[in-house]
Amino acid sequence: MSKINTVAPDWSGIAFYNDSFVDVSSEDYRDKWAIVFFYPADFSYVCPTELEDLADNYAQLQRMGVEVYSVSTDKHHSHKAWHNSSKRIQKISFPMVADPTGKISRAFGSLDEESGCAYRCTFLIDPSGIIQYVETTSDAVGRSAGELLRKVRAAQYIYDHPDEVCPANWDLGESTITPTFDLSGKL
Repeated sequence: MSKINTVAPDWSGIAFYNDSFVDVSSEDYRDKWAIVFFYPADFSYVCPTELEDLADNYAQLQRMGVEVYSVSTDKHHSHKAWHNSSKRIQKISFPMVADPTGKISRAFGSLDEESGCAYRCTFLIDPSGIIQYVETTSDAVGRSAGELLRKVRAAQYIYDHPDEVCPANWDLGESTITPTFDLSGKL
């Protein structure tokens, strides 16, 4: 069942963040935009490339008012060890949330119960706490932070302009569509 347009679940956990272990929760992004970025495992193959890509685009996301939380079912100690040993992961300056019980992943519907790992899922949550975007891909297919940025811009635009819609490949500054009865069947 899709989580689109539903209230994002509440959660809490421990994260490795700014060279410390800190308590984090969904309360930290109340009234803000947030990305909860699930990945299967630390010390793996596709995950570090995705997290590096996200880290390389984190400053832009912050300028857009978006908080980012990466989540895997590894423990916070593993996140620290990975951060200390990988040049790619050392770029990360957003919280790396530990979910060793799978409780957070399960709440979002992104836990592979058989493996005990999170699926490769992305959730964009608006300031009202509603999930506006969900992406899930196979373990072998990495996500693109550039494409995620475009979708965040579109979601933020529509949040501020609820009577418009964004066509395929829309990006900021391009024309949107205002759905009307007369427009039906003319596109």
